[in-house]
Amino acid sequence: MGPAKTCAATLRRTPLTLAFRPQPRLPLAILLPSVQTRCIGSKDNALKYKKKDTSKKKKKPRTTFTQYDLRDAEQFSLCDAMRYIRAFEVGRPPTSAKYEMHLKFRTQKNGPAVRNRLRLPHPVKTDLRICVICPPNSKHAEAAKKGGAVFVGEDTIFDAVKDGRIEFDRCLCHVDSLQKMNKAGLGRILGPRGLMPSAKLGTVVSDVGTSVKNMVGGSEYRERLGVVRMAVGQLGFTPEEMQRNIRAFVENVKKDMAQLSDRISKEIHEVVLSSTNGPGFSLNGEFRSPTSPTTKELSTL
Repeated sequence: MGPAKTCAATLRRTPLTLAFRPQPRLPLAILLPSVQTRCIGSKDNALKYKKKDTSKKKKKPRTTFTQYDLRDAEQFSLCDAMRYIRAFEVGRPPTSAKYEMHLKFRTQKNGPAVRNRLRLPHPVKTDLRICVICPPNSKHAEAAKKGGAVFVGEDTIFDAVKDGRIEFDRCLCHVDSLQKMNKAGLGRILGPRGLMPSAKLGTVVSDVGTSVKNMVGGSEYRERLGVVRMAVGQLGFTPEEMQRNIRAFVENVKKDMAQLSDRISKEIHEVVLSSTNGPGFSLNGEFRSPTSPTTKELSTL
């Protein structure tokens, strides 16, 4: 009886909540070994994991500029293009808007660029400020002033450029002043602006007077991305004046291309006429078409 009474006394002192509390059970997922599975998706999703085919050869970059077939393009005569361009420039002063010519080449990308300066038969811009570096109080300085140069001299021009007062659009240098100009160190200032005189560009001259006269009203052009652009007329020019300017520009560019090496092939692919605020019109080489307005109508604004 003794052990039975001891067991009953122990049960009286033990709370029922502790005696019959359920023990926590571990989830089944922890007990089972983990298995990684991948769901089968769509065909497009499966292609992402497919190894890239490295056997394909890379496309070689183009060595020439892209040109379009002109047989599919609409082209205009000179008078028709001028009529449409004037419609886009209605209300603008005749001297503010300019006709611009674009010559597109069939050429290599890495070839030499065409670059030159030209005085058109009918100048477009006549307000150029020309600076001439030559010995002051000399016959070259007098010839430069008579030709239309605004700034003439040596030390005064050097000091003004170093102070940042570049108040000219073109710069010429006489042969006798070339060494002194190089010692002044103007290349770091005038070079990035395209104003540094050099023999290669024809701005280091011996006849200053003639060079200044040719430069007044002259325009520069340079090939960029296979295209040469230059202003060839003002909005108030007549069709005959535009024709003479365009002919002189195209002939001069052809001479520049002829002076290049025989290994370099450059051909004019397309001629486009546009304006300051108007679109471009591809020219077909004709002066006027049967439906074109008369030249007298295009000569008046």
